[in-house]
Amino acid sequence: MKITDIKIKRISVPLRTPFKTALRTVHSVEDVIVEIHTDTGNIGFGEAPPTGVITGDTTGAIIGAIEDHIKKAIVGMQIENFEDLMLKLQNCVLKNTSAKAAVDIALYDLYGQLYGAPLYKLLGGHRSEIVTDITISVNDPEEMAKDSLDAISRGYGTLKIKVGKDSARDMERMKAIRRAVGYDVNLRIDANQGWKPKEAVNVLRKMEDAGLQIEFVEQPVSAHDIDGLKFVTDNVSTLVLADESVFSPMDALNILQRRAADFVNIKLMKTGGIYNALKICSLAEMYGVECMIGCMLEAKVSVTAAVHLACAKSIITKIDLDGPVLCSEDPVNGGAVFNESKIILTDTPGLGIKSINY
Repeated sequence: MKITDIKIKRISVPLRTPFKTALRTVHSVEDVIVEIHTDTGNIGFGEAPPTGVITGDTTGAIIGAIEDHIKKAIVGMQIENFEDLMLKLQNCVLKNTSAKAAVDIALYDLYGQLYGAPLYKLLGGHRSEIVTDITISVNDPEEMAKDSLDAISRGYGTLKIKVGKDSARDMERMKAIRRAVGYDVNLRIDANQGWKPKEAVNVLRKMEDAGLQIEFVEQPVSAHDIDGLKFVTDNVSTLVLADESVFSPMDALNILQRRAADFVNIKLMKTGGIYNALKICSLAEMYGVECMIGCMLEAKVSVTAAVHLACAKSIITKIDLDGPVLCSEDPVNGGAVFNESKIILTDTPGLGIKSINY
């Protein structure tokens, strides 16, 4: 199966409601789609969102990296020579993790098609169904409580609450949500780098003293402040998840060696795709540290790839793959089946994606 061309397309998918975090507000998914064509007629699909505030990758940068570097490096190569393909992809341009992820995902799609098996079975085959949380955007406490109740009515048992804009206000938000939903619902919080280390310790201790029962806090401090992250981890009872601090396997190794967090969050757009994500899984297994798998605001192509990885590996125990259910429509035919909190994979080869309505 020989690569003959890489085509780049775009999709625009409105969100059900605006997505608000400590870093940004988004109204629609505006993603780059990659189609890798082969001499056998097989097509592999990949996807990348421009998330400049997190990865540094804009739409133009993603397209430029693929057209100017990646395409020249891998067109003409055989899918059978998969390791060589991955090395070419990762080494043909520095950084540009979202562009690499889109191409990596499409290549893994073709790898599954080549051997006639769904990707998750080739990568480990641990399970075929997972359950995701859903994100509650940061707003006024009353609105967040209302949004939380709506999510519960749709069958979600775990909510990921966006905080990090104002620690005092964050305390009000969490109290309002816990009062509204009771204690049978699991609450996670994501500060998106919004607090300083001492501020994070202070607000988390207050949440603990108030009995809010927070499962874990995601990225409480700046991505580059590993000392600050470890300070928070060492000084609160609440478990700490490293997200923006972990892009590469080397980043993960640094966190694991220093015990700077209790978990690490794998996102394909940060790792540059499945190839490096698998290395992070192996490192986490060595250190006995569980992983979460998350997504940016992505449509179903790249999130389906993340679902295949999550279903393949037992070390991935926490799921935050709600991107497609936050969208008001689905332009992708095939792929993972998203039934609110439950996500199911089929036995279609590769990612199982048939076509995309552009």
